[in-house]
Amino acid sequence: MPNPSSHIDDFHSEPVGRLRADLALALRAAAHHGLAEGVCNHFSIELPDGSGRFLLNPRGLLWSEVSADDIVMIDGAGSRLAGRHEVEPTAMFIHAAIHRIAGKACVLHTHMPYAMALTLTVDRTLDTTLSQTAMRFHGRVAVDADYNGLALDIAEGERIARAMHGADVVFLGNHGVVVCGSRIDHAYDDLYYLERACAAQVLAGSTGRPLAPVAPAIAQRVAQQTLGERVQSELFFEALRRAL
Repeated sequence: MPNPSSHIDDFHSEPVGRLRADLALALRAAAHHGLAEGVCNHFSIELPDGSGRFLLNPRGLLWSEVSADDIVMIDGAGSRLAGRHEVEPTAMFIHAAIHRIAGKACVLHTHMPYAMALTLTVDRTLDTTLSQTAMRFHGRVAVDADYNGLALDIAEGERIARAMHGADVVFLGNHGVVVCGSRIDHAYDDLYYLERACAAQVLAGSTGRPLAPVAPAIAQRVAQQTLGERVQSELFFEALRRAL
């Protein structure tokens, strides 16, 4: 692990500055798209140097007001290494565990309304054979059905991380969702379209009419097609950069 002065130098380096800007953009975009909840929930991105350090949004700020200068850098134990704000305990426990145990570089945790609504049902999750938007997640979703209260200790964060079983998306029963990826723009694209897919399922279910899924093989093919054309995710994120 680098020494304290090195943490500050790294925090203000150009590569980490770009990551801080991208993380802040993702937070503002999530607020713009109605995915935020008060000053709760967190997005994080691990530094690519293998040090176990990661960037996180601070405690007490609305996502809509977060800038690159507000982002905080912490280590795997949740200790703040750089940045002028404090961090919230549940963020340290959940995000540190997922980065360490699940090996995910980018971790986005929200209580976004339609996805959370599905975690309250007996199925707990999205049906990835319904809408075309949902099919992009086929084979990429895990469910943690065992709600266990607020993540106020290391053990609960580790339990959530292990319940992911390596999946990119986990529906946390009675709680919310976590979306992960290797880079921020791809993960944010998944987060946005996950909520769209969940909204479509909730709205379709509200009609009271029987739902009409496709064959799993078709859903799998759509997932492969979507993941094979990630330039669309990158263009979306750059469009958000221009707009926000």
